[in-house]
This record gives sequence, structure tokens and C-alpha cells, in this order.
Amino acid sequence: MVKPTEEIVIASRKSPLALAQAELAIDFLDSALPGLSYRIEKMVTTGDRQREWSLEQKGGKGLFTKELEDALLENRADLAVHSAKDLPSEMPGGLAIAGFLPREAPEDVLVLKDGIVTPDRIATGSPRRKIQLRYLYPQAEFMEIRGNVDTRLTKIADGYADATVLAAAGLNRLGIERWEGVSLKPLSLGECVPAVGQAAVAIQCRDEDVSKYQEVLHGSTAVAVRLERAFMERLGGGCQVAFAVNYTDESLRLYHKDCGYEIRAIPFRYASEKPYEIADQLIRQLELGDA
Repeated sequence: MVKPTEEIVIASRKSPLALAQAELAIDFLDSALPGLSYRIEKMVTTGDRQREWSLEQKGGKGLFTKELEDALLENRADLAVHSAKDLPSEMPGGLAIAGFLPREAPEDVLVLKDGIVTPDRIATGSPRRKIQLRYLYPQAEFMEIRGNVDTRLTKIADGYADATVLAAAGLNRLGIERWEGVSLKPLSLGECVPAVGQAAVAIQCRDEDVSKYQEVLHGSTAVAVRLERAFMERLGGGCQVAFAVNYTDESLRLYHKDCGYEIRAIPFRYASEKPYEIADQLIRQLELGDA
């Protein structure tokens, strides 16, 4: 008698990008843990339903994660696949991040309507992006924009605003190298520090299942994102906070509304062993909080 194949149910949002990330997770896990089958359970989150909300005014904590986490807690799913930047610093008891897929390019991309060189109207609801873009485009006015990647690209092409900002990772994962009516201008890590966890895909599971997946997931991405999240936990953060931190190639870049842009060299081994010590020391040096 043939033993039935164990099925792993993966909770994912329904957006094209979320589903692309879920498929990446399946490809990665299938190569690392052969002999299992996978099924994606597509879900709609509060953030997906409330498309007219201003994330800056309403806050974004848990808006894109709660329904997926509920599915794990209720045993309707075995894994949840999240954009790591959407995960709040705290998560429900009984759940943990098992690890991450290999990280994509973490930079942001400025999306300009064709014919625009210097944008006067930039559509973004992110305080992090707004405050940094003001240094690049001091004359610009800012406005809200919501929707998936395709929707935002189309809105700029149609003249909703002169520009918006998207994550390079999302464009890459969707295979978007160009879009009619717009040009894509990469922003360096020094021009616009990315959000905590940007470009990383997090694999979440119940506490008792962490050991099953932890060793096969991507170690260096875990080190980087855990260091970034250590700052978020100490300082607080979310969609409504003008704060960003990124750790790439042993360089930690931080942007905070109270200190501006800072960069520090952090050896990988130190980042791996002492993420909270690093966060506490730098926060004290920059007088950003009571760490």
C-alpha cells in the first residue's frame, strides 16, 4: 500500500505578488524537503479589503497578516507566506518565523510618468518614503495611493500623479522590467533606505513546527532581517512611522526622522550573534530612545 503524500497547506494573500511569493516558497521548500505536496490557500486580509484607508493615518499593524495567522492558529494552514516588511514586531502566541527565502534586491524604484524628469506630485502613503524623497525632490507634494503593483503602475501611466515608489523586489518577482507609459528609476540604498524586512519573504508556522523548516531556509537573510527587526522592536514601527533600517553587505543603513541618515559597518558574525546589542548601542548613540 502506497503511503499518501503529506500535504502542506500554505496561507497566502490573493494579490499577484503574494501568490508569486507563495510559489517561490513552494519551489524552495520542494527542493529542500522533497516528497511533500503543497497547496496554496488564498485569503483576503483586512488590508486588502480596506483599499481606501490611509495607512499613515489608520496605521498598518497586522492589516496584511492577521487572517493568515488565524489560519495557522486554527490548523487550517501549515505555513503562511508573508512579505517580511508586513510583519508586526509582535506576533500571536504559538506562532514563530521559521525563516526566510533568499532575499531579493532590497532597493526602492521611483516610477516616473513618461516625460517627467523631476516629479512635482509623488503618490505614496509611506512616511518613510516621503521624508527621504523630500531631500531628493524638495518641491514635491505628496498624495496617497493604494492598490497592487499593476494598479499603481497604471495609475502613474494614466496621470494620477507624476511618480510613485515601488520595491524593486516586487517588480522583479512579477517579471516587470518595463511598463508602458512610465520609466523605472532605481534608488540607491543611500537615497532611500528600505523598510525593515523589505525584499525578504518570511515563512511563518506554529511553534512546534519551526525545527522542521528552520535549517533549510536561508541563513544570511535571517541574520539581516533579525537585525533590522531588532531595531523595529526597540523603537516601534510600522507603516505610519518615518523609520527605516537595512543590513546589506555588512553595512547597516538607518533612517529616522530624529537623526536623518546613518550608516555603520557591522561584521556579519556580530550581526548574527548580537542583533539586540547592536540595536541598543546605536539607538543610545543616536539618542533615539530609552534602549
